[in-house]
Amino acid sequence: MNPARAAAAGTAGTAAGPGAPAGPGAARGAGRRAVAAVAGVLAMMLASAGLLLASASSASAASYRYWSFWEGTGTSWSYQQAGPNTFRPADGSVDGWRFGVSADSANGAKPRSTPDFAAACAKTPAVSGRKRVAVVIDYGTSADAPSGSTPPALVTECAVLAPDDTSAQLLARLSPPLRYDSNGILCAISGYPRTGCGDIVSASSPTPSASDSATASGSGSGSGSGSSARTVGWVVGAALVLALGGAAYWQNRRRRHR
Repeated sequence: MNPARAAAAGTAGTAAGPGAPAGPGAARGAGRRAVAAVAGVLAMMLASAGLLLASASSASAASYRYWSFWEGTGTSWSYQQAGPNTFRPADGSVDGWRFGVSADSANGAKPRSTPDFAAACAKTPAVSGRKRVAVVIDYGTSADAPSGSTPPALVTECAVLAPDDTSAQLLARLSPPLRYDSNGILCAISGYPRTGCGDIVSASSPTPSASDSATASGSGSGSGSGSSARTVGWVVGAALVLALGGAAYWQNRRRRHR
């Protein structure tokens, strides 16, 4: 071998110049620093997810004071999916209304009287070509009432209507005056409450009693808190996948440089 080449080869084996590859120790140090960086990013993502969850929980704590619409099914109540201006109750049916505080229809308090058409319409004779419909109107408890208001007593009534009459027409006949907002939402029955319509009630405000809550299991559309939690879950999951992928990448680089 050429002595000059041999000397150059010996020198390269004992000393690393500025452009030479780093040794195993340096590679391991870089790998550790990369993994630590990935762990830091993951910790920040998890902390952000925790803040998002706390925010979603806080938002879901808000409830609303409003009239909920129910349909008598046998001896129980089911949340009415249609509005009173479009729903046409059948002959022999029972409508139900409950004023109360709840976050959504799934947790709304039901009328506190069992739907009983026979009892409600016992003194209202049937008329050929027309329909009889009963209605239960529950004005709620003092805990449900706006400040300074006293809820009227629960009432059960019966009316004879034309076959195509709606639940709104039933209410207008039996319990005027009715008050609606600009979007057609029913705000007051028999003038109660005097003001407000679907007002937001904070978590610290009075809420219905435990006995009301125990009966508030009507069906209806879901709440926002569930969708918020699912969204945060997707974000956390994506963060974990990215972080683990980054850690695996730097681990492979460590192995190649050993």
